[in-house]
Amino acid sequence: QVQLVESGGGLVHAGGSLRLSCTVSGFSLDYYAIGWFRQAPGKEREGVSCISSFTGINYYGGSVKGRFTISRDNFKNTVYLQINSLKPEDTAVYYCARKWRGCASTWADYASWGQGTQVTVSS
Repeated sequence: QVQLVESGGGLVHAGGSLRLSCTVSGFSLDYYAIGWFRQAPGKEREGVSCISSFTGINYYGGSVKGRFTISRDNFKNTVYLQINSLKPEDTAVYYCARKWRGCASTWADYASWGQGTQVTVSS
C-alpha cells in the first residue's frame, strides 16, 4: 500500500525555520521522484521543490529558491524540506507527492499524495 505522510509543520514567526518530513512506504525512493507542493486558502497549488529518483537532482520554485532545501534519506524512506527565512506568504498546507522517475512542475503529473501539513508564519 502506497503511503506518503507529511510532518513537521507548525506555527513560527517570520524569519524562523522548519523542517518538513515526507515519510513514504509501499514504494522505493530509488524509482520515484518526490515533489513538495503548497496550497494557501483561495490560491492555486504551487510547486515548491522536487528531488528526482536516481540522480537526486533538486528543483526549486522561484519564490523559494535560496531559502528551501530538499534532501532525502533512502534508508529512512524520508524526504525532507528544510525551510528557512520563513515569510508570512509561505503560510500554506504543504504536501508531498510521488512521480515515476523524474520531476515535473505540474501537480497533475504526480500520482499519490500525502494528507498535508500546515505551516503558518506570523508576522
